[in-house]
Amino acid sequence: MRRITTIAILSAAIVGAQQNMPTPPILEFAFEVTAQVAPPDKIPTSAGERRIVPVTGGTFEGPTIKGKVLPGGADYQLIHTDGFTEVEAHYVLETDRGERVYVTNIGMRHAPPEVIVELNAGKLVDPAKVYFRTSPTFETDAPRLQWMTRALFICTGERYPDGVKIRFYQVR
Repeated sequence: MRRITTIAILSAAIVGAQQNMPTPPILEFAFEVTAQVAPPDKIPTSAGERRIVPVTGGTFEGPTIKGKVLPGGADYQLIHTDGFTEVEAHYVLETDRGERVYVTNIGMRHAPPEVIVELNAGKLVDPAKVYFRTSPTFETDAPRLQWMTRALFICTGERYPDGVKIRFYQVR
């Protein structure tokens, strides 16, 4: 009987603690970028291999916005000796209404060593095996797009041999 009472008290405490937990932010899908990239320029350094990956074009689309990725941007990467990759991409989106948005997207990518070897060799790997997350910021003077400059976003990424797919989620 004492054990049942103890279990009941612990269960009530857990339920009570869960009810007092703050509500976490909600992630709302904003849009998806599908960008094409050229082969990387590779620069060996003492910090690791630096890669500059030119962005050659692409598209983006979401519930309230769509357009193209302009050529001329790049993804600046630092690949550490263990395969951990720091990413910092800069590129421009142009909506179907002609509005332009400058994007800076900073984050990281890592996976088990055998997956990183294939990924860095330009091979197709299962995106589920790779942790690829970024946090973007946006700059634009378009009044309709100010919501992008006044919110936080989190992205999930998928790297393919000739491109990248980035899904943008607004933190609510």
